[in-house]
Amino acid sequence: MDEQLTDGYSEPCGQCAAVNWGVSDEGQFFCRSCHNVIEKTREVVDVNTFHSKNSRISQITNPKKKTQESEREWVVCEGFQFILKHQAKALVSLGVCMKFETEVLWNFWKRYLQNTQQAFTKTSVYTSVSTVFMNGSDSNSQSELSDHTDGITSMSEHTSASGYAQSSVCSGSMDAVVDKSMRGKKIRNLMTMPRTLALCYLALLWVREAITLADLLRLVSEQRVPYINIHQAFPEALRLFGKDVSFFNVRHLPSYSLVHKEAENLARILKLPSFPKVSSDCLLHPVPLTVRYLLEANLPNDLHDWVHEVIRQASIGDINFLTFDPSKKNSHLLRYDIQAVAVIIVTLKLLFKLDDHVEWTLSEETAKKEKNNFFQVKEWFDVVHPVLEQARKKEEREEAKRQWGTTKPLITSLKRKSLVLKKKRVTEYLEQKFQKFTDSEPEQSPSLNSYASFHFSWGKEEGSNGPSMYDNRLDCTCMKGGFTHLSNRKYWHPDLKLCIDKLCGDHFSEIEPSLPRMYVWVLDLFSFILGVRQAEVHREVVSVERLFLKHECEVQWTYCKKRKRTKTHVIRKKTRVHKDIITD
Repeated sequence: MDEQLTDGYSEPCGQCAAVNWGVSDEGQFFCRSCHNVIEKTREVVDVNTFHSKNSRISQITNPKKKTQESEREWVVCEGFQFILKHQAKALVSLGVCMKFETEVLWNFWKRYLQNTQQAFTKTSVYTSVSTVFMNGSDSNSQSELSDHTDGITSMSEHTSASGYAQSSVCSGSMDAVVDKSMRGKKIRNLMTMPRTLALCYLALLWVREAITLADLLRLVSEQRVPYINIHQAFPEALRLFGKDVSFFNVRHLPSYSLVHKEAENLARILKLPSFPKVSSDCLLHPVPLTVRYLLEANLPNDLHDWVHEVIRQASIGDINFLTFDPSKKNSHLLRYDIQAVAVIIVTLKLLFKLDDHVEWTLSEETAKKEKNNFFQVKEWFDVVHPVLEQARKKEEREEAKRQWGTTKPLITSLKRKSLVLKKKRVTEYLEQKFQKFTDSEPEQSPSLNSYASFHFSWGKEEGSNGPSMYDNRLDCTCMKGGFTHLSNRKYWHPDLKLCIDKLCGDHFSEIEPSLPRMYVWVLDLFSFILGVRQAEVHREVVSVERLFLKHECEVQWTYCKKRKRTKTHVIRKKTRVHKDIITD
């Protein structure tokens, strides 16, 4: 028993009869044996009023008058604005230009608040959902829209203009109850935690930064961009309570497809014009982006010439094709990183087929020719596969160690307050005992200085994952009949017919058992590099193949239209189509 904290209190616990008292941060006495909380509180002596009669207190209560900072009322949008501010500062600290934070992201945020009628508008969206008392100061919002040019500032100045007049006892913010009811009515324009990342991604695309969506999600997973438990950094004025918790408490990381979909929806909500052109000098262009993933996958540099040819024949390097224009209905936000690896996979299929037979035969033929510095799929697989398995196990261990709990407890209701605080004390007590028992120190957060954009490091240097094949040459052509043919004479692909039903999925789980294992392994490699599902990569591979084999796709589509009622099911069951390949 700590005599200094408990001041010699030796009464036995009424629940377990033990005399083992401790004092919580709130000053309440609790039993260390059974964690029973009693009404007794720690006696505090005020040094300044030592001789006063009221110097010894027997009950801890909240002060009647709060400071000016804690009296400030806040809204849910202000919490999301605080999160966006910290996410932007983290990205700038990682090398993103200052224009991203001070101009682009801030203007996008103002545009979002105005278009969703949450701020900078005379008619608030909340007035049609609940009883809100307007105070007639709408003119302030229009002046603030033109005055705020110095970055992300506090939303407290927009409170009266947004139409919030009274706070709720069910939350710490003023509008949580109204906001919650609007979300229950499926109003999809309200901000969420995944949408903060989507807004950051749109701003990154606007300034044409080399950070892809997969990179952004990886930074979030490694906690280099604040997302998990970011509410712990909220100032005292933004006190989370009750219904506020459901808005800001993150229980899992968002998926790639979710953030991409939210980014595309936000671009249309913001009514953005056409994004800056994605030209060949932009690192999001497939030509330079494929170089990065060739290095990551330990593939030879000579392969990029064939990759460039696939990009040219598929017409996916065109500026108009790559540039996102939300004002056009048929324009879609491309998945630049997944598209780049899909082009590489199509090229590998073009040269080595990846059907569990041809790639090994070509490797054996190259080995018989005693060409030491030539690329072989078998050798590449033997080098990369064990490294991939080790990296996956390491990622699983790190994911298992991820701390989802918060140091600042989240209180959803007054009834659960004592229970939440008790659980927090029990958790901290058990963690301290376990650390003493195992004689281990708590893990430190990763250092920002040790960040690398690549998962693997190939080369002869110390600490590399394996030998580099970047300088290996390709031997994939042969002469026959006066023409230069690829050593792989056939190209196979799954059914390229588009599903008519918009709700239909990618069918990857259905066709995966029938696909070649080498092709599935290549999907697995690049899906791990990007942090997405294999189905996402496979779907993009099929999209590139539709463009690359456009003529054949048109023949298949005509065949389906002629026999729509009788042969459609036969076309869907076909899993492989072969095509002769002749190069000029």
